[in-house]
Order: sequence, then C-alpha cells, then structure tokens
Amino acid sequence: MPKISNKGKQMPESPIRKLVPYADIAKRKGHKVYHLNIGQPDIKTPEIALNAVKNADIKILEYSHSAGFESYRRKLSQYYKGHALPIDFEDIIITTGGSEALLFAMGSTMDVDDEIIIPEPFYANYNGFSISSGVKVVPVISTIDTGFALPPIADFEKLITPKTKAILICNPGNPTGYLYSNDEIQQLAALVKKHDLFLIADEVYREFIYDETEEHHSVMSVKGIEDNAIMIDSVSKRYSMCGARIGCIVSKNKEVMAAAMKFAQARLSPPTYAQIASEAALETPYIYFEEVIDEYRDRRDTLIVELKKIEGVKVGTPKGAFYCIAQLPIDNADKFAQWLLESYSYNGETVMVAPAAGFYSTPNVGQNEVRIAYVLKKEDLIRSVEILKNAIIAYNSI
Repeated sequence: MPKISNKGKQMPESPIRKLVPYADIAKRKGHKVYHLNIGQPDIKTPEIALNAVKNADIKILEYSHSAGFESYRRKLSQYYKGHALPIDFEDIIITTGGSEALLFAMGSTMDVDDEIIIPEPFYANYNGFSISSGVKVVPVISTIDTGFALPPIADFEKLITPKTKAILICNPGNPTGYLYSNDEIQQLAALVKKHDLFLIADEVYREFIYDETEEHHSVMSVKGIEDNAIMIDSVSKRYSMCGARIGCIVSKNKEVMAAAMKFAQARLSPPTYAQIASEAALETPYIYFEEVIDEYRDRRDTLIVELKKIEGVKVGTPKGAFYCIAQLPIDNADKFAQWLLESYSYNGETVMVAPAAGFYSTPNVGQNEVRIAYVLKKEDLIRSVEILKNAIIAYNSI
C-alpha cells in the first residue's frame, strides 16, 4: 500500500474541530450542544454584502486578477488609511481567507527547516501552516498568570538562531483575547530590526476591542520596519463572513509581495462572488460595528463573571477578539471535552469546548485549559457555564 507523506503524519488535528464526531453523536442522542469551541459569530452578515451578491449581473463567472479586484484593493487601502495605516492598493494581495495569506507569507519568507518564533498559546492552525511550509515553530510561552501578555523580549532573543526568519503574533489574540500594547509592539519592532527578521501580524480581530482606554496597534503603523512588517487580514470575523473565505496579505516590502504574487498566480485567483461581497461590506455603516462591539463586550463580561463563580477555575479578562483561555480543575481537557459529548448531559444538554493543548506546540502544556469562544447570546453563555460547572463536579467524582 502506498504510504502518506511525513507531512501528512505530522499535520495536527484541529482542537476546534476534532471532536465534531462526538458532538454529532450527542445530537443524535437528542442532546442539545452549546458550541463554545468555534469562533463562528452568530451576528448577521451586513445586508449590503449579501445584496451585492444577489444583485450581481454576471453572465460569465470569470477568473479575477490573481491579486484580487483592483477596485476592492483600492477600497481596502482607503479603509486602512482611515485607521491611520499607510497602505496603498499595491501593498495588498487578496487571498482565500487569512489562512492562505499566512501560507503565502511563510512561503515567501522562509525555506524548508527555517524557524518561526510564535508566542503560545496561538491559533492552532499556525502549527499546520508551518508543517505545510516545512517550517519549524519555535514557541515562547506566555502564561495565564500574566493574562498572556507578551513574554519578555529576552525570552525571544535567546531563541533566535541563524535559521530564525520571522516572529508571528496574533493581535488581538486567538485563543487568548490578549491585546498587545504599543510598547510591546515597539519592542518586537526593535527586535526584528536588530536581527533582520520579519514580523508577521495576524490582525483579523482589529475591530474587536472592548475597553475604551485600549486601542489596536498595527505593525503597519510602526516606522522603520516597513521592510520587516507583514500583516494578515480577513473579512471573516469583522463582517461575520467566515464562509466568504476572503483575506489578504499586506506588506510594503516589494520583494515579499512579488514572491507572494507568484503563489497567488499558482492558485489562479480568489473567488469572485466572495470578493463582490467583501468589497460591498466596506460600505457597512459604522453603527454596525458599534452594536457588534457592545454585544460582544456584554457577552465577554457575562462569561467571565460566570466562570469566576466556579471553584478552581482561573481565567483572565480578554481585551479583544472573542475568546478566552480558562484553566479548569480537571486532569486532562482532551478527555474532559470528549466525555462532555460522549457521556454527559445536564437535563439533556451539554457543551463543546476546545482543549487548549492544541494551541501550544510545547508538549504537555495547557493540559487542563480550554478555549471558550463567546459567540453565543448571553442566555446561552450563562446556561453553558452552569452545565460546565455541574460537569466538572460529575467528572471529578468518576
């Protein structure tokens, strides 16, 4: 029998999706499952985006330009400039989701066996993208005790080797909800400048910031690292358009963008209808975001208050995105998460969480942590935490 590749063997399972078969079993039993495992917003997609697709007068569904519609890139440029980011349309290549943008970024800046430093816990697919690119992830651990703040720069510096090519951050963070301060971004900027590295920033949650005293600091706004900075973006969360699969890679570095363009040409073009929707979404009234942020702030506060009522749970207050990492008084989150779906119900209901060990690349870290996405309405979050509280008691009594 032909054998699969080593990459195929090494590709990690998604901690977000790997338990889906068990959730399906729970549903077939008639149990209601509250999905806290996945960042699928329940906020309605802007009508202006959906209507643009419905009203598109297309006779032939042609390829688009490999870099994406120029009209869309020009409007994106104006959107970024409205956020004080000096980004021109030539600095943007449209991709099939932020995922493809990350693959383009790695493929354009790193060779096989090169290294990328990532603060962990991090978005689980960074592991998969790195393996796909033949790149080695070198983790630097942030901890729940500091709210997952940026680890000391000295911790980064001691990990840098001749094979280190980039540092990757997510800001605000998935899965932690941490928002990097201006000082932390400036420290990273100085580090990549000193060691001639790339600083890749996944900024897809830019709008999701909940405290009026806080603001988002983009790597694209830092002077002096124009050739080092690469930004990843997406419409998935901003406009509740996860299924559109439209993102972009952004950089002022002409060589990086020329290399990324070769990858873009190899995959031909991003999807046409999704670009039509994404371009139209840029006309979404600002009140849409105000209402969304108010709703998520309310959900965040509700979730954190309820979680802190459970004895033995440790959780910080996320400043952005719509996730948090919670440390639970259990022995193993993988076993617990599967048991919740396979063997437990509370009055015919259960919850699905994402075991946090899958958001680390360091072995045996995060074993009793879970990621929770607060993308459900408040009543469902309160109910979910009630189920979780009773489940922990039942699990620990087995």
